[in-house]
Amino acid sequence: MSNRTTAKPNDLSAFWMPFTANRQFKKEPRLFVGAKDMHYTTHDGRSVLDGTAGLWCVNAGHCRPKITEAIAQQAGELDYAPAFQLGHPKAFELASRLVDIAPEGMEHVLYTNSGSESVETALKVALAYHRAKGDGSRTRLIGRERGYHGVNFGGISVGGIVSNRKMFGTLLTGVDHMPHTHQPAKNAFSRGIPDHGGVDIATELERIVTLHDASTIAAVIVEPVAGSTGVLIPPKGYLAKLREICTKHGILLIFDEVITGFGRLGAPFAAQFFDVKPDIITTAKGLTNGVIPMGAVFVTKDIHDAFMTGPEHLIEFFHGYTYSGNPIASAAALATLDTYKEEGLLTRAAELAPYWEEALHSLKDCPNVIDIRNVGLIGAIELAPIAGEPTKRAFTAFLKAYEKGLLIRTTGDIIALSPPLIITKAQIDELFDKLRDVLMNNI
Repeated sequence: MSNRTTAKPNDLSAFWMPFTANRQFKKEPRLFVGAKDMHYTTHDGRSVLDGTAGLWCVNAGHCRPKITEAIAQQAGELDYAPAFQLGHPKAFELASRLVDIAPEGMEHVLYTNSGSESVETALKVALAYHRAKGDGSRTRLIGRERGYHGVNFGGISVGGIVSNRKMFGTLLTGVDHMPHTHQPAKNAFSRGIPDHGGVDIATELERIVTLHDASTIAAVIVEPVAGSTGVLIPPKGYLAKLREICTKHGILLIFDEVITGFGRLGAPFAAQFFDVKPDIITTAKGLTNGVIPMGAVFVTKDIHDAFMTGPEHLIEFFHGYTYSGNPIASAAALATLDTYKEEGLLTRAAELAPYWEEALHSLKDCPNVIDIRNVGLIGAIELAPIAGEPTKRAFTAFLKAYEKGLLIRTTGDIIALSPPLIITKAQIDELFDKLRDVLMNNI
């Protein structure tokens, strides 16, 4: 490698890093300068096995040729086209391709630039839909405790992770929260979908409907599998019961599939994996394999058509972004879908899930492990916190894993794992051998 590629910047102070302990990082920076398939290369020339698909997004592995070539070609052909009152072919082609793999009934796509923007878009669509239908009293939004829906005001309002909310005032009004699905007393060390409590937890939505009255509620938003809070997997019957209650009361059901979309569970979308149909799906991350920021929001024909009234020359929905359906992002997404299709990656997690499950649960005997959870190619290892020092045990594990050439993600005292879908069984073995070594050595 050239010195230019591997050189460490001489000043790290200007970049205020997101979701990072900035002072700790800048004392001992961890810098990636290259990547290929399942591995990163660090600035000091070490190889690091990617156990997190970057940040839940590099589903097809790193620097895949079809994707990089598509980006280069598009950049030299059409770099940007306005998305308002104008278009370009690839945005329409991509939307059709997305609808083809989406759950049945999802017939239209709005483009965004991130998961956070996808959530904001979905919430606005839900509110505007009810008003378009003459039901403007439906303004209340229902999220879930420990839910993560990005970092914009709508997302942190319906989200339920306290650290993401506490610094920012009252947020959106008219929001309530259902209880989360984590029941360690009943479901600790479950393999796959937990057995206990699903219908009972979901039925709490009925209490909230009774409290506020259904006529005031626009939408319920949940992650089918809650990722950023530490991989909380819905117990059996939970999502189906939410769907039943929402249908009963005329409430839209939004699935936030920014993490679970594009093959993470072994189906293109979690809605298909769980066989539950929402009204709106939010996506991002795996849409472009994490290469270029892009998101997509899927809506049903009924929602779309509710806006297609009045004179044809008028704008139907006053919402969008400068970069909605950006040409280079669209090219990257199309090449990503091609890669997924050619290599069977949208369903490969289903093939690897049993092997992944066995390897993950083999860590049950490690010190301080109090729970292990898995579904598809997602895993979580919950650690007992150090008294008086929450998050320190998991963060120490993160640092030690990095030293050993393994990238993991931590949230609180939970280790979260979500490798690229191209991972091999030998690499699964390597991942958990390294992680066992970390956990057994006094973290």
